Amino acid sequence: MKKLHIILLLVLLPAFLMAQDDNDIKWYLSLPEIPIYAERPIKEIGVQQTKFDSIVLCENIALSVADVLTFNSSIFVKNYGRATLSTVAFRGTSASHTQVSWNGMKINSPMLGMTDFSMIPSYFIDDAVLLHGTSSVNETGGGLGGSVRLSTKPAKNDGFGLQYIQGVGSFKTFDEFLRLTYGNDHWQTSTRVVYSSSPNDFEYRNHDKKENIYDEDMNIIGQYYPIERNRSGAFKDFHFLQEAYYDTKKGDRFGFNAWYINSNRELAMLTVDYGDETEFENRQKENTFRSVMSWDHIKEDWKVGAKAGYIHTKMNYDYKRDLGNGVMAHMIQSRSKINTFYGNIEGEYYIGKKWLFTASVNAHQHFVESRDKSIIQQDGNQATVGYRKGRVELTNSVSAKWRPVDRLGMSVVVREELVGTEWSPVIPAFFIDGVISKRGDVVAKASVSRNYRFPTLNDLYFMPGGNPDLKKENGWTYDAGVSFAVGKEGLYLLSGSANWFESYIHDWIIWLPTTKGFFSPDNIKDVHAYGIELKGNLDVALSNDWNLSLDGTLSWTPSINEGEPRSPADQSVGKQLPYVPEVSSSVTGRLSWKTWSFLYKWCYYSERYTMSSNDISLTGKLPEYYMSNIALEKTMSYKWADISIKGAVNNLFDEEYLSVLSRPMPGINFEVFLGITPKFKN
Repeated sequence: MKKLHIILLLVLLPAFLMAQDDNDIKWYLSLPEIPIYAERPIKEIGVQQTKFDSIVLCENIALSVADVLTFNSSIFVKNYGRATLSTVAFRGTSASHTQVSWNGMKINSPMLGMTDFSMIPSYFIDDAVLLHGTSSVNETGGGLGGSVRLSTKPAKNDGFGLQYIQGVGSFKTFDEFLRLTYGNDHWQTSTRVVYSSSPNDFEYRNHDKKENIYDEDMNIIGQYYPIERNRSGAFKDFHFLQEAYYDTKKGDRFGFNAWYINSNRELAMLTVDYGDETEFENRQKENTFRSVMSWDHIKEDWKVGAKAGYIHTKMNYDYKRDLGNGVMAHMIQSRSKINTFYGNIEGEYYIGKKWLFTASVNAHQHFVESRDKSIIQQDGNQATVGYRKGRVELTNSVSAKWRPVDRLGMSVVVREELVGTEWSPVIPAFFIDGVISKRGDVVAKASVSRNYRFPTLNDLYFMPGGNPDLKKENGWTYDAGVSFAVGKEGLYLLSGSANWFESYIHDWIIWLPTTKGFFSPDNIKDVHAYGIELKGNLDVALSNDWNLSLDGTLSWTPSINEGEPRSPADQSVGKQLPYVPEVSSSVTGRLSWKTWSFLYKWCYYSERYTMSSNDISLTGKLPEYYMSNIALEKTMSYKWADISIKGAVNNLFDEEYLSVLSRPMPGINFEVFLGITPKFKN
């Protein structure tokens, strides 16, 4: 009954609002564009990056950061299904080669080395930046492909503020978003809450099964792919984010961020599973708490800062099956706990406008416990296997950035890392950029760096299969590119960039089956990844009321195994790495008129091989696919509140596709959002 009331509210409230006297409505005004000119930041000399503003992050509030990256960048997002694991990878590398930070603290799992972006709601992120290739060395080591920097910002409100958004979607999906803010000259506080739930029982055509068609004599006269429902894929996700910032107005700024996650997800059945969903339970529960405290002391020519943070993650995975007597027995009962303590000290010093020196020290102390209580010994008793390890990760870096003339800039970064008891060799990076032509703001950039990534704790100690003799991965990366920006005040702005990159990565770690019946990691590959990245943006003022914005990306990324064959039967040498598309692309278009806005998003991934040999005789290839989403939004401003109504259609053309082998994906689906922002007399 409660859900029915919410649906009626969503349907009837817009009609009620439209029926109000026009005198009560304050329409938005279309203001002329004001050009803003600024010098290129000296901190970004030679950096290849992709920035996302708040509009992109909140264009569909129900999306995760994984969805935002899918439609607004050319990096590969590997999605295991709706509301399941989503990882990102740059430039033909793997998810563990992507370093991810939140407010400066690294949030990659020390067990797996990767980050699940489906657990990061875009509503909680105010600023997102992708650092491609060598540019990641400015932030951290280990990003052989690149890094993702996520952060929050003060709301900059004066007085109290409130925003509530209710979303209703296909498959009985309900999303709720709430933000409370307060601000004055010194304080800014914010409380954000997200709750999402769904049975997630969408229909799909199962191309991994065939049903026979029989005649009256039971002769097979045809076959078809059956329509099935996603089974055992329900989820309930709760996120809570508390922020507080204090500015003394005398150069000192303090911040506190605390983020709590409670997730209860069933893991959906595979498309090749013929079992009955009532005969098993496949569930993952996660509780994660992240917090960061920060202090910055800012003067005209220098800055010092310090941060301290803590992460606690408890993850339970249970797989149960009915033994045939109605009793559900544990096949897997995995328990893991992670506690991470974080500290950072950094400083910046400017000498005029030509020099910038930086130095930083980062430390992460991990304590990890991983165990499985479902192993049965030969005597019939239950055993617990796993590991309990602690590991410190310490990284130090210094950099010097020099701009001798307005048109030329150079930067040198030197980084060194300690992981456990082993130091990495020095990690150097060199950047240069120069203005080729001020007319059109044509800028050329180039960079080169060496980098290392240490094995994860699971790589080393997972039982069974961990390999404590693994070597760290290492490689060289080269970047070169050019960017431009042209426009005419009040009419249009056109900008774009083209970048070439090349990486040579040695001792690539991969898990392979063994003769003992389990998988084990080894340093088996030398990988050559190279390619081109293109980006473009066009903003056009069609008239006083009409505006058009177009953004596009294209990436061509061959990633070839150039290692030695492990056996005469090894056919992986010279082949594209599995689950790495050679071509990926995205386009986003926004057309706005007064208080109306129409959004179209499109993305494309080329075919992906599922086997290192690129053999397609069995199930070794996933076909290419295109994805289109649209949204229409109407905003209204009243004396008492701002109202927004949005409708979205995902997978507009009902594409039948897979991102990962045997993981079902939804067809066309719909969402409706109603947002209310009351106006307080502050």
